[in-house]
Amino acid sequence: MTKLIAAIVAATALVSPALAQDKIEEFRIGVLGGENAQDRMASNECFRAAAADLLGVPVKLFTPADYDGVIQGLLGGTLDMAWLGASAYAKTYLTDPDAVEPIMVKTNMDKSYGYYSVGFARKDSGIVSLDDMQSKVFAFGDPNSTSGYLIPSIEIPAATGASMESGDFFGEVKFVGGHEQTIVAVANGDVDAGVTWADGMGAWEDGYNSGALRKAADAGLVDMNQMVEIWKSKPIPEGPIVLRKDLPERVKLDITTLTASLPYMDADCAYNFMAGEALGFQPINHDAYLSIIEARKSKM
Repeated sequence: MTKLIAAIVAATALVSPALAQDKIEEFRIGVLGGENAQDRMASNECFRAAAADLLGVPVKLFTPADYDGVIQGLLGGTLDMAWLGASAYAKTYLTDPDAVEPIMVKTNMDKSYGYYSVGFARKDSGIVSLDDMQSKVFAFGDPNSTSGYLIPSIEIPAATGASMESGDFFGEVKFVGGHEQTIVAVANGDVDAGVTWADGMGAWEDGYNSGALRKAADAGLVDMNQMVEIWKSKPIPEGPIVLRKDLPERVKLDITTLTASLPYMDADCAYNFMAGEALGFQPINHDAYLSIIEARKSKM
């Protein structure tokens, strides 16, 4: 990581003096609630440390209890950076178009930047499709999650011909707080099935290449051999890493360069930060999320 910081410093030292004039006292990163707070801190610690070395100011991680805590932190200016889901970015943009800007997006092993919402159940439950979920308990992560609710709330009713209201088709539609909580609830038999996110590549037995299932499998929270996939969404654009728009341009440049360089300079850090195996990051902009913004509008 030291070589990475030195290389970035050398490269960005060539920028114009105007970019280097604005100072910040600290840099604050919000982490969405896909896993418990301790694991979120651990997964992001190496990035935090690298950013602190590069920026030369304290860098702090914040792990709010839900997605909206990160969204409100960005809107209120108490957070400077976050890796948002596409739906969370849509809510942020629709609330204040000038609050944040997308800079990078995770790139899959096939160079795409899509992923899937995946429905899953215990293999011994006998549930193999959405049809088997009638009158049963279906778990979802967070109302502001793209894969954990927004996309399923659009595509699943289209498949079942029923609403997502508890008692209509499903016995209960239950929010459990996040992706890790959903996976654990299904694995423990507390709910009949749930949805989470995955890149849809690689082996099911590994939890695919990257995503919440892969992280849970790596952590020993779930044995994927005991799970079965019961539904998969259409491809979803991976959520963006965003920065607060009014940050100094030099800070934006440094963080963008650090993010882009991470997989090539510290593979272990990148694996933890990216929730599994991926090529790295590529630039992204607002236009990539227009369809998700329209989907979010339709639910308002």
